[in-house]
Amino acid sequence: MSQPEYVPIASTARVRPAERLPPARPWRAERPGDLRGPDRPSGPGLGAPGPDQGYALKLARLFADRLQLTEGERLDDATAGCLGVALRRAALFGRAPVVWDLELAFTLWGFLGGAPADLIAEQVKLFLGAAHDYWYQRAIADRVPDETLQLTPAQVRDRLQDWRSLMRPGR
Repeated sequence: MSQPEYVPIASTARVRPAERLPPARPWRAERPGDLRGPDRPSGPGLGAPGPDQGYALKLARLFADRLQLTEGERLDDATAGCLGVALRRAALFGRAPVVWDLELAFTLWGFLGGAPADLIAEQVKLFLGAAHDYWYQRAIADRVPDETLQLTPAQVRDRLQDWRSLMRPGR
C-alpha cells in the first residue's frame, strides 16, 4: 500500500531507482565435462537419462502381487533390478516409462512366470542385493541389448526359452 502524500518521508526511505544488471555474457561448452552436441555418452554404468523416470516406481507397484519369487528372493531386489531395464527401454524410445516397459523387464528376467530353470538360477544370483547396490542394478540393465528392448513383451515371452539370445553374456 502506498503512503499518503501528506505524510513526511525520510530521505533514506524514498524509493531508489532499480539497479540495472549488465547483459549476459556469451557462454560456450568448453569445460572438460560439458557435452557437445545432442548425443549423450553411452556405455556400461552410465545409465539412460529420460523424462519422468520416477513414475516407473509407481508402475512397479502394480506388479507386486504378480511377481513369482523363489525362496530367498526379495521383492525390492526384483523391482530395483528390473527398473533399470524398463527405464533404458523408455529412454530408448525418448519417453517416460509405461507399464509395458516394466512388463518386458519382469518377463525377460523370469519374474512373471514361464521362465526356464537356468534363467531362474542366473536371475537369483544376479538380483541378490540389487536393491542396495547401484552397480548391481547397472549390471542387470547393461546385460540387455537395445535389440531386445525394442521387442514387445509378448515377443520376449515367446522367445523366453532361448533367453540367452535376448541378453549379453554376464561378466
